[in-house]
Amino acid sequence: MKALVLSGGMGTRLRPLTHSMPKQLVPIANKPVLVHCLQHIADAGITEVGIIVGDRGTEIREALDSQAPPELTITYLPQDAPFGLAHCVLIAREFLGDDDFVMYLGDNMISSSLTELSTEFRTHRPAAQLVVTPVDNPRESGVVELAGGGLVRAVHEKPEEPPTNLAITGIYFFTPAIHRAIDNITIGRRGEWEITDAIAWLIEQGEPVRVHLHAGFWKDTGRVEEVIDCNRFMLDQTVTDVEIAGHVDAASELTGPLIIERGVRIINSRVVGPAIIGAGTVVEDSEVGPYTALGADCVLRNAGIENSITMEGVSVTDVRGIHASLIGRSAQVTRDPEPVGRHRLFVGDHTLVQVH
Repeated sequence: MKALVLSGGMGTRLRPLTHSMPKQLVPIANKPVLVHCLQHIADAGITEVGIIVGDRGTEIREALDSQAPPELTITYLPQDAPFGLAHCVLIAREFLGDDDFVMYLGDNMISSSLTELSTEFRTHRPAAQLVVTPVDNPRESGVVELAGGGLVRAVHEKPEEPPTNLAITGIYFFTPAIHRAIDNITIGRRGEWEITDAIAWLIEQGEPVRVHLHAGFWKDTGRVEEVIDCNRFMLDQTVTDVEIAGHVDAASELTGPLIIERGVRIINSRVVGPAIIGAGTVVEDSEVGPYTALGADCVLRNAGIENSITMEGVSVTDVRGIHASLIGRSAQVTRDPEPVGRHRLFVGDHTLVQVH
């Protein structure tokens, strides 16, 4: 089995951050979301991976050169423009050959084991296996109708009146039958080659399409709120003990599970986990609350932050009450001499914010 990972999306809902970086490189627990996806694939024993990239392909390649699981062999497949999920399969056809494959959207995070999902697919080996989950607003997703016995009767792409609340997540399993299906569809009403149209064609031809009903955590990282939720989830999963490789002075207080990386200096501060403090970061006279991931080489002085992400090189000075925030690379957050309350920030790269 091979893997096809889609990383060519524009990330318009995360602007202005994604004006200067691909959304798939937004950090979750101090690792790009795309790296988490690739680790999921590697853990399932899949080693051949094709990655669809758009005009930010060079940045993605540079990031993965140092951060991708070493057991993976990666082939980069350029896509001129985002013409739909089925179009990604089309341009990856030579790479995929006659192999079964998992298609994984590179901005998705899910709690299911990919090993379990792939074993289920191999056991039944339908033409397609979709991972679905109940959602509150199915109009924003592809949805399925079930026929019983785990089989799909129909699929609908972002319907105005959804027949069910079972949304298709960002993980699909296919046999080579999907290539014939894509050859028999046309561009959909949204101007894209829809994978749901190809799946619908398989169903019309009598090919079995099955579902795996997922009841755990699943998000795509398309919005700030979803990025913060994913960060909370991953910190709970990965930060379970106290690991200190930096310096913590006697006046500081540490509580809960923490990862404090090399070169970190914590001075007269309080840090509550689960949290991760990236290499080279300085935390002085500050409070870092739970579910916070501070990137490398940040500086917090007289600051307070919780349930947030700061990317590398961020500086926060004399501002407390920051929560549920995503702060881009090398951004500076300071305050004017006015009383401060709580602040919710979504700050792009190389930005200066002065908070009243």
